[in-house]
Amino acid sequence: MGSDGRRETRAYRSSRREAQARLTRRRVLDAARVMFLERGFAGSPMRMIAGRAGVSVPTVELLFGTKGRLLKAAIDVAIAGDDEPVPVLDRGWTEAAVKASTVEEFLVLVASVLGPAQQRSAGLVLAVFEAASTDPELAELAEQMTAQRATTAEWIIDQLTRRALLREECSRQEAIDTVWILMDPAVFDRLTRRRDWTLQQYERWFADSAGRLLIAGTTSPESAAIAKRSPT
Repeated sequence: MGSDGRRETRAYRSSRREAQARLTRRRVLDAARVMFLERGFAGSPMRMIAGRAGVSVPTVELLFGTKGRLLKAAIDVAIAGDDEPVPVLDRGWTEAAVKASTVEEFLVLVASVLGPAQQRSAGLVLAVFEAASTDPELAELAEQMTAQRATTAEWIIDQLTRRALLREECSRQEAIDTVWILMDPAVFDRLTRRRDWTLQQYERWFADSAGRLLIAGTTSPESAAIAKRSPT
């Protein structure tokens, strides 16, 4: 009983420390997200982030290393919606998307995931690109994020072409690049912040635009209605 009791106590203490560490990490990430959005990367020194999170600067550095890595971690959590270490394309929504039987169903599902992810992360991603010209660490991060978006766009095209043919004049690479630009966080930011689009408008626009631009024989609902009314 004695040795078992000690093992149980150590396991309990270890579990409690892990929970506390995770809670501290979340507090730092939340503080960093708010600071980066309010003040930008350059205007958010580690001491201010640490102060907002209620921890010391060494604690932040122990958890994340540099401010650039902290920003990257904040973006990863914002895109995914949680701090679970699971890549975006390995999450449950992709399984549902793969099972979609039509192009329309697939694109609507993708848009329903992309929209909220953009809403949570676009401002942070733009902070990376704005500071990349003067910060080598962020320049490298910007390249990584550009490549990650291309990987997601390629996955989307692979799934689309399992269900339908691309337009004859559209190569696979052009299709990937088209989705890549439709997913650009700057586009989301301009439409929702500058043109006052709702999240639902953006999601409809993404799904409709991807279908009309890429898939053979696809027209918008408005075009289809006009064609139906036109005399033969």
